[in-house]
Amino acid sequence: MSVSFTDRELDVMAVLWDLGPATVADVRDRLADPLAYTTVLTVLRTLEAKGYVGHVEEGRAHRYHPLVDRDVAGRSALRRLLGTVFGGSPELLLTNLVEARAADAAELARLRAILDERAGDTPNEGRDR
Repeated sequence: MSVSFTDRELDVMAVLWDLGPATVADVRDRLADPLAYTTVLTVLRTLEAKGYVGHVEEGRAHRYHPLVDRDVAGRSALRRLLGTVFGGSPELLLTNLVEARAADAAELARLRAILDERAGDTPNEGRDR
């Protein structure tokens, strides 16, 4: 499933992923940018039209909930970023990520373990040290 969000839609989705089912007012209260109620409502309706959000009625209010998992959205966004910004090169993406984040030794060790596992390699196998 290919999922694509605008920056504003992603902000709203992040609130729903963190908070769970929420009203427009709940979402609005948790956004970093002060937005009008009608703006948040419009974003939620747009997300619903795209099939990314659903709602249930609670009296006069609607409680919105994500229909797309954060992991699915993340993988889709990463594939798009990899293809458009890094020319399809995972190596270039990882290099930029590590350099931009100034990862400490513990983070680098965890990344190395993930890469070793993915490659089917353990730290002491198949490598000249």
